[in-house]
Amino acid sequence: MNLLQECTGAKRIGIGGHVRPDGDCVGACLALEQYLKKELPAVQVKVFLERPADIFSKIKGFGEIDSSFPEEEAFDVFFVLDCSWDRLGGAEKYFHSAAKTINIDHHVSNTGSGDICEIRPKAGSTCEVLYDLMERDKLDRDLAMALYIGIIHDTGVFQYSNTTPATMEKAAHLISFGFDFPGLIEETFYQKTYLQTQIMGRALMESVRFMDGRCIVSVVDRKTMDFYDVTHKDLDGIVNQLRNIKGVDCAIFMYETGVLEYKVSLRSTDKVDVARVASYFGGGGHIRAAGCTMKGTFHDCVNNLSLHIERQLLEEV
Repeated sequence: MNLLQECTGAKRIGIGGHVRPDGDCVGACLALEQYLKKELPAVQVKVFLERPADIFSKIKGFGEIDSSFPEEEAFDVFFVLDCSWDRLGGAEKYFHSAAKTINIDHHVSNTGSGDICEIRPKAGSTCEVLYDLMERDKLDRDLAMALYIGIIHDTGVFQYSNTTPATMEKAAHLISFGFDFPGLIEETFYQKTYLQTQIMGRALMESVRFMDGRCIVSVVDRKTMDFYDVTHKDLDGIVNQLRNIKGVDCAIFMYETGVLEYKVSLRSTDKVDVARVASYFGGGGHIRAAGCTMKGTFHDCVNNLSLHIERQLLEEV
């Protein structure tokens, strides 16, 4: 797909990503915005996302993200990045009214949403897909930094199984533009506030292992989030820390989003395909990292998840 050709004749272009945007989603949306504005200066380009975490504020264009989702006249082209249209949240209305829709993603669970689809499940991140679609000589320092942030976040700083030699080669090219990549990794991936560390500690302390210790679960309810005065953005990294516990093949982290409703994050070793597990409950993601939203009590949710996790663990016996 040629990004610029697909935008030929467009006067207004919109870009959206999934609810609760992560590093790959934010990096991809802002990288594409920079690229289109640079190459199509006469075209109006707008990004619509739920308010991302401030750790991404160094990405060019961060302050121009529209999180209010106002009424807009129909876009000539609307890009859906890092998800399918049904996860756009407040930006979904722009997708349905656009003259042309383009979906760029890397999630295996995305079967395609749009008039034109570029879904590459073997890519480590949507930013990696965008890198392949952009002309190399059009990249600059700001663009490279946005793409790099997306790549490091969706590959867990190159430690997840979706990291390939090609991923490393692209990252190497991006850091050649001279931005402070060690600082970006520290500030956006590892560094936590005191409150974030406190609630992570509580989540770890109250976690429970089951299935002979091969599975672990922890939950943070709304009352606890209010007590620590944190939002869902402050819970990033907890599920990864649970998964790092020796002997654990599958980690489940849940936080309350409504009455009898939970956002579920799953991480695993090569023993469990959590994308397959999440798909049973309307979610999706990657083989080793996936998520979904579930309704019911905490115990009901865990019991339902356990059925599918245990089935896979028994398959290897």
